[in-house]
Amino acid sequence: MEWRQILYFIEVAKHEHVTEAAHRLHVAQSAVSRQLALLEAELGVALFTREGRNVKLTAIGRRFLRYAERAVAEIEQGKKKIEEYLDPERGTVNIGLATGVSAPSLPIALSQFREEHPAIGFQLIQGALADLLAAIDGGRLDIAFCAPVPTDHESVRGEIFYRERLVAVLPADHPLAEERVLSLSQLRTEPFLSFRRGLPLHDDVLKACEAAGFRPRFAFQGEDVNTIKALVAAGFGVALLPEDALSDLAPNLVKKAITEPDVYRTVGVIIPKHRDPAPSEAMLYAFLKAFYHRLARFGE
Repeated sequence: MEWRQILYFIEVAKHEHVTEAAHRLHVAQSAVSRQLALLEAELGVALFTREGRNVKLTAIGRRFLRYAERAVAEIEQGKKKIEEYLDPERGTVNIGLATGVSAPSLPIALSQFREEHPAIGFQLIQGALADLLAAIDGGRLDIAFCAPVPTDHESVRGEIFYRERLVAVLPADHPLAEERVLSLSQLRTEPFLSFRRGLPLHDDVLKACEAAGFRPRFAFQGEDVNTIKALVAAGFGVALLPEDALSDLAPNLVKKAITEPDVYRTVGVIIPKHRDPAPSEAMLYAFLKAFYHRLARFGE
């Protein structure tokens, strides 16, 4: 099995078209077809079904693709480590940011890190926590900022930096808007506006309400905090949102601390558990830990 066969296989699987893959690889179509045939012959299985000019992965082809992509990611990681070993102050760190995490302090932290290490670059990607976990496990991400922080994942290690309070957001003319604090049970009859099912903030709201003795009625489930705030302002319901996301609260909205129960979530980073970080990754991770430790002490 040759390395180029793996690369050709992944490219054809990505585009489901041999000609397009050959164009992207800058090789002849016949060369791609020949290498795929040799790979299938060596493995003893068909990796693709042919549908005219297009191809589709077989069931076993889809399984093999996961291993092939992981192998390429590991080799790329190895090359990156060698490059950074030769010059630890260079390299690129691939950073993930989970959907629903405001983290206004993160750009400040990254900016300060860049001042100290100007030759280290960043690639930032936002996505659902489940996608970020898979990307770190597959070697496509080096570190990801998330909330809540998973602490029992099989292949990813979590580091909690701080706890973020969730607060109630109400229209300014709501009957409860004059209350200093609210118990969550006071909102049991209200329609809730939330992030969609499958995103951590949705689960946070659901668990908090159930702990307060009721199951919330969701009138809206989305992916954007500004949309949720706009719908609250329009009178469609109430929301539980991270306090960090409410620094620019509109005049027609109010936020209220929640008691009974105290509602919060953990915020921090996740990193690979079973591979050593490249020097640039290790420096960023150590910097972030120190940065948020200082921030916590300042807050105290």
